[in-house]
Amino acid sequence: MTDLSVSQEVDTDENEADAFRDECGVFGIYGKPDAGAVVTLGLHALQHRGQEAAGIVSYDGKQFRVERHVGLVGDTFTKPAVLERIPGSRAIGHVRYATTGGAGLRNVQPFFAELAGGGFAVAHNGNITNALTLQNDLQRRGAIFQSTSDTETILHLIAMSKEEDMLAKFIDAIGQLEGAYSLVGLSQKKMIGARDPLGIRPLVLGDLDGAYILASETCALDIIGARFVRDIKPGEVVSITDKGIESSFPFEKPSPRFCIFEYVYFARPDSVLDGRNVYEARKQIGIELARECPVDADVIVPVPDSGVPAAIGFAQESGLPFELGIIRNHYVGRTFIQPTASIRHMGVKLKHNPNRRTIEGKRVVLVDDSIVRGTTSQKIVQLVRDAGAKEVHMRIASPPTMSSCYYGVDTPEKSKLLASRMSIEEMANYIKVDSLGFLTIDGLYRAVNEPSRNNSCPQFCDACFTGEYPTQLTDQQGFSTMRTLDLLASNG
Repeated sequence: MTDLSVSQEVDTDENEADAFRDECGVFGIYGKPDAGAVVTLGLHALQHRGQEAAGIVSYDGKQFRVERHVGLVGDTFTKPAVLERIPGSRAIGHVRYATTGGAGLRNVQPFFAELAGGGFAVAHNGNITNALTLQNDLQRRGAIFQSTSDTETILHLIAMSKEEDMLAKFIDAIGQLEGAYSLVGLSQKKMIGARDPLGIRPLVLGDLDGAYILASETCALDIIGARFVRDIKPGEVVSITDKGIESSFPFEKPSPRFCIFEYVYFARPDSVLDGRNVYEARKQIGIELARECPVDADVIVPVPDSGVPAAIGFAQESGLPFELGIIRNHYVGRTFIQPTASIRHMGVKLKHNPNRRTIEGKRVVLVDDSIVRGTTSQKIVQLVRDAGAKEVHMRIASPPTMSSCYYGVDTPEKSKLLASRMSIEEMANYIKVDSLGFLTIDGLYRAVNEPSRNNSCPQFCDACFTGEYPTQLTDQQGFSTMRTLDLLASNG
């Protein structure tokens, strides 16, 4: 879900800007009393995919109820008064993160509208890469947009469809989309789920005592005791009613290109995506990294928390001890207010503290998932040196990030990515490490049980590493002189 606004919020936290953003998550359930409460639990499990805002739309058999709030799920939706406002046996929900276009309620999903065929709500994980083009056409035809989100475009396309059935309208609408989308929709009679033909973003089907569930990750099924049924397939549209579930594939079926970075960073380690356990994949990434970039050292230290599974694999393969040489303060979040310049300059120290006794006098290997701008890596390295490390080496559990993502992951524009303008040796000098090593693209593929990358037909979307985008980037090409590319980078 992308914000299409020209205005930008200024991120004053430099360390937060130097990281990939967890993106949006969706969850829906059909056929369960107190569905809104179940969705709340599912969104709790998906909180890592978006911490800015959350929303739920329910249907009680007579009317739709919409509840949307800025902030974490637990800060609002656990209140009894809020849950009482979303009754019904079917509901969909969304957690969101965005950096552009404002963080107000108008951009919080799910979006809902009263259409000619009845009410309809939709929640979206991904990024529609022709949303600006579609929006301009819709506005010329009289559409009035209430948000700066690409997701609202879907509602307008449904409203303008000449098809009669709501499912047919939905399929007609998404057939005009480019880019990545995993969608959950809710009408008066059905819940709909869909993945784009490349299956770039995840979406799974679950069952809870006969009630069907759609969710971004399997960890959201675990929290409510639901059974995993299967992944929604690339290009699949599922329709869930009182009669059960129906599946269709209304579009041409190209080769799937699931986002490989879900395995590196975005998904929760306890999820299973496309048959692969994320934690095991990250451990294997560390094993491959140790094989490709060995180092003579004394101790392996993860950069918490995302570097932990890869560091375990690296230690296992290298035979070096694994230690928690950096402790993370989990109670300092994105919304921490930094009232003075002196506190802002503490940067990493607000979130990380060296465990001096495990690293003092030792040759330390830091394992992290990626390097974005490099400013956080710089400060982490200095933190470890200040704690008495004899040497500091860094190993990165992914290839160098060379290009921006336009499929649902918030990355800086290409010119701000360290790897796009520096060699590995220059990057090592910049972050001040004794050595720096990255996993190769083939090593990453091996870690997820592929022998190597098929360069003529890649098995995954790996555009952030290779610059090879699997879909059209219509807005980036057509609007580059009108709005900067970083405004078009995805936010949900």
